[in-house]
Amino acid sequence: MEKFPKFRLENQNGEIVTNDDLSGTTVIYFYPKDNTPGCTTQACDLRDNITSFNDLGVTVYGVSKDSKESHQKFIEKQDLNFDLLVDENHELAKAARVIGEKNVFGKLTVGLIRTTFVIDKDSNILKRFDKVSPKKHVEQVLEFLKEG
Repeated sequence: MEKFPKFRLENQNGEIVTNDDLSGTTVIYFYPKDNTPGCTTQACDLRDNITSFNDLGVTVYGVSKDSKESHQKFIEKQDLNFDLLVDENHELAKAARVIGEKNVFGKLTVGLIRTTFVIDKDSNILKRFDKVSPKKHVEQVLEFLKEG
């Protein structure tokens, strides 16, 4: 089974989070930027459904290259109820292979591709969702978790 890359990142409060902190099933989702329309839609949908994840014993983390200050503002503005991790140099994004060519408003560019991983406590990847739709994301992930 494929392993999720080892990581050591700060959350919005400057606390270090690593693979060793994962105690059960974890959803780690990569998103391009705090406070942008698609990312806000995705984050708020997760916020509104966090109880469903918690009831299944699942922890949720968002990851982007934004600073912890940016993450703090995003969390406060949107009343988010899960941690956001800082991947400023895209080290984890590159290791997880979520950087690539994408179409942004008709222009091909290289950047972070919205991707979600479901991993177990041993960092085994149970499911990878590529090119995630911000509006359908939570529904797809919860459906997978309930089947598993």
